[in-house]
Amino acid sequence: MGLRFAAACLIGAVSVTVGVVPVLAQKKAAPAAKRTSAAKRAPAAKAAAVPLSPEDAFLAKNRKLRGVIQTASGVQYRVIKPATGPHPTDADVALVNYEGKLVNGTSFDKSTQPTPMPVSAVVPGFSEALKLMAKGETLRVWIPSRLAYGAEDQRDDQGKVVIPGKSTLVFDIELVDFQPQS
Repeated sequence: MGLRFAAACLIGAVSVTVGVVPVLAQKKAAPAAKRTSAAKRAPAAKAAAVPLSPEDAFLAKNRKLRGVIQTASGVQYRVIKPATGPHPTDADVALVNYEGKLVNGTSFDKSTQPTPMPVSAVVPGFSEALKLMAKGETLRVWIPSRLAYGAEDQRDDQGKVVIPGKSTLVFDIELVDFQPQS
């Protein structure tokens, strides 16, 4: 009997060392694992039941598209034309060609020639995108509303809403050049 006990202990020790769980231990652990697994799924199921806002749903789907990169802040971008070199800072003025659209494709602004923009004087998401770019680079950028105009409608001079509140903005930006602001 002592030999069988020693052999069982040895098999158990070898199994643990090698990463194999003995069958008896698996049978005892299974009910506990099922309870733990169910407990872990419950909060995830509740979170999945909370509907996403249209903006969050769009951004969640968009970030899965090929070539789309998301920054820590939530700005998403895809490199259209790569370039290398230095990047502008908040102290610089960027010379850009750009077009701004809503996610439905409606254009709300477009440069007709390279336009100077102080990097620190544009909406936070646009500023972040500029600081990722090198001269000659073109990006398509998706800016969540919280890094753009937020929940407030943006109106033109006649009072017409051009950018509805809570809108993700889509920009095609070409960084032509940049130089220090001073």
